[in-house]
Formats: sequence, structure tokens, C-alpha cells
Amino acid sequence: MDIPIVSSRVIIIGQDPYPNPAHAMGLAFSIPPGIETLPPTLRNIFKEYQSDLKFPPPCTGDLSSWKENGVLLLNSSLTVKPGVSLSHALIGWNEIVSRIVLALAQRGVIAILWGKSAQKFKFHFDEGHRVVSAHPSPLSAYRGFFGSKPFSTVNQMLKTIGGKEINWYLPGDVGS
Repeated sequence: MDIPIVSSRVIIIGQDPYPNPAHAMGLAFSIPPGIETLPPTLRNIFKEYQSDLKFPPPCTGDLSSWKENGVLLLNSSLTVKPGVSLSHALIGWNEIVSRIVLALAQRGVIAILWGKSAQKFKFHFDEGHRVVSAHPSPLSAYRGFFGSKPFSTVNQMLKTIGGKEINWYLPGDVGS
């Protein structure tokens, strides 16, 4: 079931699709069901997810249930040459993504901005409507992503503005 952008209450902005075509599925940071080996960035997201929310490790890297709960998972670049990160960063996706982000920000959507590619959109969001940290990649996760508590922080922001919290729970517990 697809959730229209107008139903989004939270947006998580990523950099670009996974460069491995088997991993990319049109939702930032998500991978298709059935793929057992998680990309390192998603493993780090799940470490923070477990630390922040005290949930067991998910059994899948498919984040579709977040989408169904009002979270838009959008990359700042919508395509990538297989095997080459950031290869399509300069082909015009920024203008399209900026318009989407601006429309959501004007509706009061809360943003999770992980890394520099996402943080270039922070000026669209009021301070009380954004969570900003380092990117969850292995190269930068220890520079402020770990310990940032993005999931509980977003839910607190939603409660503050009288909104319904996001159900971040992902089925699981197959071990780390």
C-alpha cells in the first residue's frame, strides 16, 4: 500500500539509493524483503533504533512499515549508477527533491536529516521540526549519529504539537 506524500508526518532524507541494485527499492535506507545481509548504513540505523527504542533487532531491512505509518523515506538523489555512490548527484534531482521537501516543511512535517546531503534541506524546517545528526554510514556514525535518539526525539516532537506518534516497530528478533 502506497502512502501519498500528503499523508506523511515525518520525512527521513538520505543521500542516494544503495549502489547495489539488489538493495535499492525506492525508499531511502530500506532494502527489499528477503535480503539477509544488511548494508552497513542500515546496520548502524538498527543499532541506534535498538539503543533508542529498546526494540529487538528487526528481522528484515524492509522499512515499508514506516512508510505505512506516515514516514516518507526520500533520497536527495533519486538514482545512482550501479556501484557508484553519488554518481547522479548533479543531474537535477536536487530541484525536484527540494520542492517536495519544501511542500512537506510548509505542512509542518518533521524531518530527520542524516548527513550533509540531507542537512542542506534543514533551512526549510523550523528548529522544533527537525532532527539533525551525522550520517549513519560506518565512516561517520561515530561522529554524532550514535546516541542521537532520532526515533524517540521525533515522537516527542509529534506529542508536543499534538500529533500521533510514529510506530517505529519493525518485526524481528532474529539476533544481531
